[in-house]
Amino acid sequence: MFSRNIVVLLGILFLIVANILALFIFSLRHEAYLDIGQMGMTIISPFQKVVISATRSVRDVWHHYFWVLSAIQENESLKKELNQAVNDLNRCKELEHSNIRFRNILDFKTRSFYRTVACEVVGKDPSPWFKTLIVDKGRANGIQKGLAVVAPEGVVGQVIDVTDNFSKILLIIDPNSAVDALVQETRSRGIVKGDFPGTCQFRYMSRKDDVSVGNFVISSGLDGVFLKGFPIGRIQEIVRHHSGIFQDIVITPHVDFEKLEEVLVVLDKPEHDLSKEP
Repeated sequence: MFSRNIVVLLGILFLIVANILALFIFSLRHEAYLDIGQMGMTIISPFQKVVISATRSVRDVWHHYFWVLSAIQENESLKKELNQAVNDLNRCKELEHSNIRFRNILDFKTRSFYRTVACEVVGKDPSPWFKTLIVDKGRANGIQKGLAVVAPEGVVGQVIDVTDNFSKILLIIDPNSAVDALVQETRSRGIVKGDFPGTCQFRYMSRKDDVSVGNFVISSGLDGVFLKGFPIGRIQEIVRHHSGIFQDIVITPHVDFEKLEEVLVVLDKPEHDLSKEP
């Protein structure tokens, strides 16, 4: 019987020989596999290259598509935000302009010694033959037919029709309008009549009255509608004929009727009604 040491030694030698044989066999097979692998790689590599290139191209196109789609969505979102910002800016500007106009109306109303009702213009007569406005106050606010209408710049017109909540105003530039007036510098009197180009005619002014271009025209307070001293306009042109007793005078109104948005209806009338005399 072999001793224990001899058995261990033989076992170690067996393992060493087995490992050497296994390494030798594996190296022979690896060389064979390497030759076959190299041949297969030579054949397959061009196809793999094409497949990889195509895959990368498809991947790039796919990524680019989603990038463009995302950019379009972001662009639409930015456009909406920009439009909203522009609308907000326009509203702020409009509020600023409205505040300025209302401040002017309030200041004018505060300085006035007569009762007034502030109104907003809500409509205009579309006809070129009539110059009228519609405002958002009526009988419910104490407005009556025949009352004077003014603005901080000057005379606007006269109330000609009233409902509970709305009123129609005949502008002084309408040919049917008439305001008894006088020249502030010379106190010469006449009648201011409307004219279609947006100006007024100062009629029945005597040729003897010495008035000049640039003179101010104000209400005389003698027509029973407008209180005395309301500014109407400035003399723009004077034509003195060789015959006749009157001169032709053109007045440019102080009020810009194309931009008029708020007005004041004067609730007080001139106090010279003869029917009230004892």
